[in-house]
Amino acid sequence: MEYIVEKIGMSRTITVPSKPVTLLRVLEQKVCEVNDGVAIVSYNSGKKMNKTIEGQQKKYSLSAEFNRLATLEVANTEAGDLDMTPLIEASVLRTTFNTKGRGFAGAMKRWNFSGGPASHGHRFGRRTGSIGNAEWPGRVMKGKKMPGHYGNTQNSVKNEIVSYDAENKIIAVLGSVSGANGALGRIKVAS
Repeated sequence: MEYIVEKIGMSRTITVPSKPVTLLRVLEQKVCEVNDGVAIVSYNSGKKMNKTIEGQQKKYSLSAEFNRLATLEVANTEAGDLDMTPLIEASVLRTTFNTKGRGFAGAMKRWNFSGGPASHGHRFGRRTGSIGNAEWPGRVMKGKKMPGHYGNTQNSVKNEIVSYDAENKIIAVLGSVSGANGALGRIKVAS
């Protein structure tokens, strides 16, 4: 079963020794339509509505508080409130978030290259260095580690559930989860 969550941030347990945990808040979600265990779910993303979203709202007769749609695997068999019972029994989650975007980055930052000598007289510094070959194949090979866009990629991790507060819908998972605080992602019950 899948749910849309917001990353609150990291904390730690008060047990000795303490363990690092990430706090995730399950968003309020409504199931609009169910087909073979896959449902169209509406949720509030905290962003303003535009015309396309208003059209979706009319189609599924949603209120203004639920302004985004997603397709999820759910335990529900009919439209209505999202079933939270699988979360109570779960012990491991697969969390999927986008990593922090770092924009255009050089080869040293993006690929952890060491760079050239920094002593007097060298011009190498933080540059990539030679990328080509001699005569054959006469081109840059695909997948060459070069400067470019770094971050903002989807990342999935399995995390063990430390605790689940059903009243406030807050899950504490062991370890870290990708993305910035306040980022929206998905969790899937792994076991």
